[in-house]
Amino acid sequence: MIFWVAAVITVLAAAAPLGQGRLGRFVTLTGLTVVETDVRRVVGHFASLRRWRLAAVVLAAPVAGLTADPFYLVVGWCAVPVFRVVRAPVTDAVYRQAWLLAVLASAVTGCYLLTAQGITLTRLAHAVIVVAVIAAISYAERNAGPEKPDETESAIGRWSVRTRYLTGSVIVLAGVLIAPGRALPSESPQYTMPMQFEEQQVSFRKIGEVKQPTCPWIDQLDAPCRYWLVDDAPFPQAAPYVVMKGGAPKAAPFVVSPDRRSAVYLDRTSRRMVHQHEDNRHDLGGPLADADVPEVSISERGRYVALAKNGTRVIDTRSWSEITLPGALKVLEVNSAGVVVTTASRLIAYDQRGRELLSIAIPDGRLESHTAFLKPDGSRLVIISDFGTLVETYDLTTHECIHRVRARLPDGDPIESGTGWSSKGPFQVHRDAGDEERKDFFLDLATGRTRYVKNGPPGGYRPANQ
Repeated sequence: MIFWVAAVITVLAAAAPLGQGRLGRFVTLTGLTVVETDVRRVVGHFASLRRWRLAAVVLAAPVAGLTADPFYLVVGWCAVPVFRVVRAPVTDAVYRQAWLLAVLASAVTGCYLLTAQGITLTRLAHAVIVVAVIAAISYAERNAGPEKPDETESAIGRWSVRTRYLTGSVIVLAGVLIAPGRALPSESPQYTMPMQFEEQQVSFRKIGEVKQPTCPWIDQLDAPCRYWLVDDAPFPQAAPYVVMKGGAPKAAPFVVSPDRRSAVYLDRTSRRMVHQHEDNRHDLGGPLADADVPEVSISERGRYVALAKNGTRVIDTRSWSEITLPGALKVLEVNSAGVVVTTASRLIAYDQRGRELLSIAIPDGRLESHTAFLKPDGSRLVIISDFGTLVETYDLTTHECIHRVRARLPDGDPIESGTGWSSKGPFQVHRDAGDEERKDFFLDLATGRTRYVKNGPPGGYRPANQ
């Protein structure tokens, strides 16, 4: 709605009649002495400019309202001086230098946004308009005419060229600096049962134990188990549940980084995904209906967050730049080297700029058994599949599978889960077991042999088939 209001205000401003102030500025800045016979020509110039501007704004207003992109209002307001044919000598060099600086700033900013966040339809449309403006002004410069002997016509020409440079600068800068607003979800957020919480925002330094809510039913509305517990203390800003259509409530996402210093959760009030580090909170998007709440993955030190729901967004929590991976349904790994995802039929590894590193076809029905681990230096990708028995290692430089082994734990059981590369170097796997059993093992990716992390059997590695 706000963009439609802005569009209407812009149209009304373009339709406003000419005032004495406009003509006064023209006379002051051009130094022209206007006699009675010249008034008609000066007023006619500005009246014509006003009519064409009004027409351009009327065309741009519905586009801006429908796309929630105010850039089109800027284009509608500024396009007429840029594209209007005025044969006149180049104006003062100061305005041309300002124009060139604006083009340079626009090019640098545009390249950064494309590199950090990728190409979108909005950026592509902005780029087409910016290129058209640059081409129009360059063409006008090459076809500049000589100074006109008529003082009034010459002053109008210089004024028009000055306006062309200034409005062109506004358009090329707005093309990279203005982004469309985020549309609200078509479905109203489905709020869970109302709860009375203290109006406070809890912070932390390092998270220990996290306990999820355990009583989602209406007859337990006032029970203390209707919020998350962080180190046995309530964490009231995190939403306890989401409600899916036709199903029982389930716990809302609350994911803690492996270093225990960052968390990502659904805010109970705003219904936005939030990244929190100590007492610093940052929204990761707009309000969400319960059905649109994504699955969350977070890197070792909490810098990178992946949100998977009808595609995947990967957000750098240091610069707050992000990349979008269309078609990515599930995130298997995210770290400083990149992100590994699965689509409907493939497993794909990307770097943190969104560049594809490796793509592997996976047979139907077997994606659920795959886990993946990306080495922090970006050199290797390990995939564990076939219910923990097949381990494949890929070199991301050559895109080749360099090792394919059948691996089992020392007691003959399959690998239950991988944990990635340890601080000591070897790849490490894990087994959920009782307190008296060893849980962590090193895995030799070339041979498939495993050994205990501590107090391993004499002789080092134990063969995988023993």
